[in-house]
Amino acid sequence: MLRLAELVLFLSPFAAFAIWHLLAAEGGPSLRVVLLSACCIAALAGVLFWLSRRDALPPGTPYVPAHLQDGRIVPGSAGPR
Repeated sequence: MLRLAELVLFLSPFAAFAIWHLLAAEGGPSLRVVLLSACCIAALAGVLFWLSRRDALPPGTPYVPAHLQDGRIVPGSAGPR
């Protein structure tokens, strides 16, 4: 999910330019299109920031990587201090 959002955020300026270029023959994009695009990009950036803060470990918390235990893979997690 996060990689898809990063990809959309990366490609959004190119898509905005392509749309603007297609509409430029008619006098350029309207103010409504520009504001809607800016709001969508700002919302996407806000969601990415929120997701990065939500999934981050607190500072100083050790990370225990994934490992094999009794033939099963135990996912990585925050370890005890």
